[in-house]
Amino acid sequence: MTTDRPNLLLITSDQQHWFTLGRDNPRIRTPNLDRLANEGIQFDRAYCPNPVCTPSRSSIITGLYPSTHGAWTIGVKLAEDVPTVGQHLHEHGYTTTLIGKAHFQPLASTPEQTSLECQPIMRDLDYWREFHGPWYGFQHVEVARMHGDEHHAGQHYAIWLEEHGLDDWRDYFMPLPGEPARPERRDAWELPADLHYTAWTAERTIAAIERDVEAGTPFFTWASFHDPHPPYVVPEPWASMYAPDDMDPGTLLPGELEAMPSHFRLTQEPAGDFSKWLDVDGFANHGFHSHVVEEARLRKDMAIYYGMISFMDEQIGRILDRLGELGVAGSTLVVFTTDHGHFLGHHGLTAKGAFHYEDLIRLPFVVRMPGTVPAGQRTTAIQSLVDLAPTFLDAAGIPVPGLMQGVSQWPVWTGQGDRARDWAIIENRHQPTRLHLRTYVEDRYKITVYRGDPEGELFDLHDDPDERRNLWNDPACTHLKAALMERWLQAEISREPTRFPRIAHA
Repeated sequence: MTTDRPNLLLITSDQQHWFTLGRDNPRIRTPNLDRLANEGIQFDRAYCPNPVCTPSRSSIITGLYPSTHGAWTIGVKLAEDVPTVGQHLHEHGYTTTLIGKAHFQPLASTPEQTSLECQPIMRDLDYWREFHGPWYGFQHVEVARMHGDEHHAGQHYAIWLEEHGLDDWRDYFMPLPGEPARPERRDAWELPADLHYTAWTAERTIAAIERDVEAGTPFFTWASFHDPHPPYVVPEPWASMYAPDDMDPGTLLPGELEAMPSHFRLTQEPAGDFSKWLDVDGFANHGFHSHVVEEARLRKDMAIYYGMISFMDEQIGRILDRLGELGVAGSTLVVFTTDHGHFLGHHGLTAKGAFHYEDLIRLPFVVRMPGTVPAGQRTTAIQSLVDLAPTFLDAAGIPVPGLMQGVSQWPVWTGQGDRARDWAIIENRHQPTRLHLRTYVEDRYKITVYRGDPEGELFDLHDDPDERRNLWNDPACTHLKAALMERWLQAEISREPTRFPRIAHA
């Protein structure tokens, strides 16, 4: 290497529950993520800034909350003029690469919000053969949008499939709207594992790292894996790796939703009336439907979900091994996390939405850099995905712009400080007047407020870590609620960005 600045490798999954690392959960096998954690720090209190993809992923690259960067929900574009961490790193000599899932743009395009992540352009392979960036601060991109066998397949992944001899790759994915329907796939997918997008993401990430190491330039590479996001479908042997009878789904205790806002209870009805929350723009709100699933199906889905994670773990191991073979493991800061969590029967829920339980907003989070990040440690120091951009800049010795709202966690990651923040804020805005909520969480307590609605949530995570008792309307907690509201207000004020410093009296 020609510089002492660290390489930066961000590895993310999509929609991964925080309790899915084998070192903590004996029902799943993740030897490579376990190795990463054993060689670095595992953070047990990491949070997303929003529990759906586009807002959270946009916060990763901007260091801004969704209410500031503008991609406030899915189906909304992150504007290309919003500054990103990749731009700052590239300006200081880094090679910047994104491999895998992006999801910065919607599945439609209009004159006001143009999108590269919609049909028919996603299957216009001639376009993608020519386009590799720059895009959102990444000088080189190789991307694909779908999950499982969704019809969104295309882009650079489809080109790779054809280069590997799979000219009929379209037959492995669901038809485009208007094409003849095919039966829904569940569980085992006939797509060969070595041609799955999980293997593609690892292979292309390794190729990018090899290129940058050969060039002698520090790199910032984001390996963005698509799984274990539903649909629950994965090739063998991963589809049969776990037995459904061995799974331990989350539970709903009798009466636990009685003190929760009414939309929680509706999820347990086969045909609940969610019309109160219908999006006025005509788009569905995530999770506002029945969550009732037969236990046998839930166990099978969970087994496939675990298989998807173990498949991804194997491919992450390839990346970590290659860092060692190239001699750059010690000079590469590796961060593993996800964009948001997931429900597998927890509290009776099976899909993400306006349900800010820890299952959805808390994340697996591991940091490793031998000789710089202490090994074999774990901590409850609160992390947020909005902190990744400023922390990467700090690690690279680059000043953090005042516009960024995240805080640098670099002193915490390197063992020089106990914590960089005392709270996390999670936004969720699908439609401002119908579904708009925020959560404030600190070491012990957690509170959620709904815009224009007297209902809310308050949990004591020490006495009630499984969040079974909502204290929002408990008369004994009136003073506690007021104190939390005051601390939350201070947090809201403190996260206001300062793009420019003051340089004169007027």
